[in-house]
This record gives sequence, structure tokens and C-alpha cells, in this order.
Amino acid sequence: MQKYQNREHLAKLFQDQVNVYATKHPSSAIAHQTAQTSLLNGVPMLWMAKWPGPFPIYVESAKGAHFTDLDGNDFTDFCLGDTGAMSGHAPDATVKAVQQQIAKGSTFMLPTKDAAINGEILAERFGVPKWQFTLSATDANRHLIRFARQVTGRQKIAVHDYCYHGSVDETFAVLDEEGNTVSRPNNIGKPTELINTTVSLPFNDLEAAEQAFASGEVALLLIEPGLTNIGIVLPEHGYLEGLQKLCQKYGVIFALDETHTLSAGIGGITKRDNLKPDAVVLGKTIGGGVPVGALGFTSDLAARIAESLELESIDVGGVGGTLAGNALSMAAVRATLEEVLIESNFQRMEELATLWQQNTQDIIDHYKLDWQVSRIGCRGEYSFRAEAPRTGAEAHHAEDFDLGQFLQLHAINSGILMTPFHNMILCSPATTAEDVEKHRLHFQAAVELLFG
Repeated sequence: MQKYQNREHLAKLFQDQVNVYATKHPSSAIAHQTAQTSLLNGVPMLWMAKWPGPFPIYVESAKGAHFTDLDGNDFTDFCLGDTGAMSGHAPDATVKAVQQQIAKGSTFMLPTKDAAINGEILAERFGVPKWQFTLSATDANRHLIRFARQVTGRQKIAVHDYCYHGSVDETFAVLDEEGNTVSRPNNIGKPTELINTTVSLPFNDLEAAEQAFASGEVALLLIEPGLTNIGIVLPEHGYLEGLQKLCQKYGVIFALDETHTLSAGIGGITKRDNLKPDAVVLGKTIGGGVPVGALGFTSDLAARIAESLELESIDVGGVGGTLAGNALSMAAVRATLEEVLIESNFQRMEELATLWQQNTQDIIDHYKLDWQVSRIGCRGEYSFRAEAPRTGAEAHHAEDFDLGQFLQLHAINSGILMTPFHNMILCSPATTAEDVEKHRLHFQAAVELLFG
């Protein structure tokens, strides 16, 4: 990877964009200043402070693939709540279901019919018949780790280098230069050294996976079938199938976190590639914007879990949540799965993402840049390297924070929100060809400023 050379020019371009941003968002500036008195770093969650502008945009309303800020600026939203709104903002079917359910009560610590129907839909899409529901994919991953340790008697889990599975302690692991598992930088208040709980594996490396599994210490392999939070890293032909076989050989539970890779279609990469995982984790978008997570099991794994638990103490075993599986979330999931996240919408979303990919790659090729574009279904991302990364480490080393900040802010000033901290887009059922063209014009203008 070759860094952008003219850093002085880049700094000037960025400052120009900061000045434009400040003039366009006076109401957000005031709101952020006011929030300093009551919110840590002036934001409801710390990562919102990591922003290319001097303060974040404050949203007034959102619908479909657009949102409006406090100053009335309209944005094409390619971030879509970092997948949480991949169904589009406030989809009509989901809004109607939520309105109807909340009028009847939202949480009871008792089931509703919607939960079982949701399980049936997800079973058909992902091929695993037994499901549980949580408030987030993070919770689902935490529960899965506990279940895996319970039924295998093993303590360690395996994840990919530079993975992301929510705020799960065991997954903040990377490989150092000698190939040892270590804590990811800035792992806040880790409870123990990651070498005690985790084995980190390079993506697309079956030999490393077999070596780890042969130790007999690994209970669970928890992976995204394509990395998405360190730049998009695609699996090479046969890699996922190879992992599946190795897990079967060594008695390791094979789990796919499809929270982000659901972008590949109604059944994610699991269905697309005809994989046979022991467990599947979902979250975010299946609720149409309402917080929810889901965890699916094969019949065999479900039986092993049930046989290992004592009913009288199951409510204090570290798996659960008072609001998990609540009626409001279940109503939202059912409406979203039945009427929004459907095959015809996914087909159209992927067509638009393909158009976005071609537009972006054409501009990269025109300027002869050592950049490239990768895509998983309706999700796309460009990276600052000539060839697609094979591993999380390669994707990490291709990052250029200052260059990314400039491109992010130029997009915002052009009325476009990319996924913060990434050069990533998502297409929703409400995204249009006009939205994609808007990004093409922004990207061409930004690249011209950098290299013209």
C-alpha cells in the first residue's frame, strides 16, 4: 500500500471541508455544545465522538434512504445505522407493526406468537431450526460463547484477526508480528489477557485454523463469513467449506455471525454458499431499526445445550436478559422479515451496489490509483491498496486515517453519509439509482481535488 504523498495538500483540503461543514450545521453545533453538560464527550455513546467534522450531525427525521438534520439538510444515507437500518429508515410495514404492538404492550417476560413465526422464517432462510432472541447481536454472541463452553468443556474460542463481533470481551484479539494472539489496541478495561480465552486466526488460512483446533482447547469458531469491520475481506474459494470440515473433524462448534453479511441476501452467505453451520448469529437490520438479536442452532447443538442445563437455575446462568424476546421487538422482526427483507428487495439492492462498485472502480481506474473496491451483496467498500486484502491485517495496514477523514467529510458536505470510520456503503430497499449517481459525483470531485 502506498500512502497519499502530499500530506500538506491533504491537510489543507480537509480544513476547507471543515469550514464548509461548520457553516452548514449551526444547529448541530449548538445541540452538541448543549449536550456537553450532560453526556460524556457530548454524545450518548462514545464512538459517536469519532467523527470527521468538529461535531456530529444531529438528526431530525429519517425515511427510506434519506435523513434530515436539525438545519433541514437532506442526506442520502449509505450508512443506514451501520446496518441497523439496512431495511431503510422507518419501513412502513415495520412502523405499522410496532404501532399496533406498543398499543397492546411491549414487554411481558412471556412469549407471543410472533417469536415462533420469526423462528420459522429464519430456520427456512439459514437452515438451522432452533432459535433464541436477544436485544443485540453482541448478546447473542456472548450467549453462544457460554453455550459452547458448556457443551464442549473447552474454554477457548477462535476468531479471525481484526474481527468484530460487538462488545464481546473474547473477540478483541489480533495477531502480533510473531503470530501470537494479543489484545487489540485500545481494548478498554479488558478483564484478562486475551491469550487466556482466545485464539486469533488469519483470514483465508486453513493451515493456521487446523493447527489451532488440533490443540483440543477450542470450543467455538466464531466468524463473519466475510470480514466487514476492517474493510471488506472476502473468503477465497473453498475457505469457508474448509473451516466447516475442520470444525467437524476436531469437534469445534462452527458459528457464523451474519449480522453484517446478511447483505449477501435473505439467508446471508450461509444460504448463498450452501454452508452448514452449527450456529448462526443475527442482529441489527432484522428488526427494521428496533433493537434485536437472534441466535440459531442445529437440532443437535440445541439438544446438547438443553441436556447440559438445569431448569431450576437457568435464569441466572449468564444467558438471558429481561427484555430479550420482547413483544415489540418480535413484532418488528416479523414485519421486517415478511415484508421488507424479501428476495425481490435484496435483488434490487445488490443491483444498485453493483452499479456503485462499477462507478467507483471506473474513477479509480481513470486516475490510475492503487485502490480497489470489494462488495458483499448490497454492501460495498473501497480500500487504499491495489489488490483486495486477503486478511484482516492486510486490510488494517491499508488504512489511511487522514485520507479517510477527508473523503468522509467531503461526502457529508455533498449530502452523503458513508459508514463512519469506513469507506463503506449499504443499499436499502429505498435506495435509488439517483442516490448512487450522487455518490459518483462526490467521489469524482473528491478524487479530482486529491489527484487532479
